[in-house]
Amino acid sequence: MNLFELKMSLKTVGDQLTETERQIANKAADPNIDIKEVQYLKTQKTELQERYDILKSQHDQLEADQKASFEKNKDTLDGIADPKEKVTAAKAELVRAAVRGRGLSDDAKAALGVGNTTGGEKILPTTMTNELLHEPFVKNPLRDISSYTSVTNLEIPKVTFMLDDDDFISDTATAKELKATGDVVAFSRNKFKVMVPISETILSATDTNLVQTIDQALSSGLAEKEKKVAFSSSPKAGEESLSFYGVGISEVSADSTYKAIKSAIADLHEDYRDNAKIVMRFADYIEIIETLANANATLYDAPPERVLGKPVVFCDSAVQPIVGDFRYSHFNYDPNMIYDRDKDVKTGVELFVLTAWFDHKIKLNSAFRIAKVVASA
Repeated sequence: MNLFELKMSLKTVGDQLTETERQIANKAADPNIDIKEVQYLKTQKTELQERYDILKSQHDQLEADQKASFEKNKDTLDGIADPKEKVTAAKAELVRAAVRGRGLSDDAKAALGVGNTTGGEKILPTTMTNELLHEPFVKNPLRDISSYTSVTNLEIPKVTFMLDDDDFISDTATAKELKATGDVVAFSRNKFKVMVPISETILSATDTNLVQTIDQALSSGLAEKEKKVAFSSSPKAGEESLSFYGVGISEVSADSTYKAIKSAIADLHEDYRDNAKIVMRFADYIEIIETLANANATLYDAPPERVLGKPVVFCDSAVQPIVGDFRYSHFNYDPNMIYDRDKDVKTGVELFVLTAWFDHKIKLNSAFRIAKVVASA
């Protein structure tokens, strides 16, 4: 029971106890009433008194805990003048409150920019949502080259400008794609969870250490999920549209990675080629260097852009090199992320749980090519 429910139950049992005491006094004073009725009422009174005492003990303990928590949070936030430090303290309070099943103080809600002050919902504050999309411990290299937004039910045009007729699109592949799939991209909501194990040691750490631990773990979880679905060569059912390898991007084949990448660049329309980048595994790049260098060490010092002709972004998840204009790779998050708590029943460790919804859309397949190596005949 929460404190309000305990107060209501305490009043109900208290009223019954008072009424029973009144009946005992009235019946005891009437000589015509059988003494057994009085004895029965006394038994009832004893039971009611015991119930009342149990509820009163629980009520007083919970009320004391909430008061102590409130005073602690109040003192902590009221004593901080630096706005950044106050936000850090409020974040720490949110994590501790979630794990321990307590409410968040009004000062903490104000510091974090929580939308309401009812305490009844677990929407992650905007302050934290925005920060989780930056600087994770686990890196997703697409964050530096793809588009990112945080808008509910986002819909955007595939091309950024229009003319008075559709003949201005000189790339026939793009024109056919727009005709087949429409000129608007609608983002959906794909749900996933990030769970951060929290020990009592972490909970008892300083606010700064606690917040850094949680923020880093959550943002890393988001980045890892983005990378996993975007480069999945065997996407889960329903996640095909999230992967570069699952949406039907054209493949350009050659008998070596170097030739396949060069051909993929050449195969792009000039509208995309000018801004193209290459995302590939570092191991594949080293293989190219070893082949081209032919015992010439100077090539190892050359920047990848000079070797392949376009900027290179390394990602070990890119099982086949992807060449294209990554402005047409777009991640969108629903801003209403939810936090909650859970428990690992195997270890007994508390979990701080983030539930998020996001989508990754390849706005135009025509803006990309996949470089594929095939054995020569």
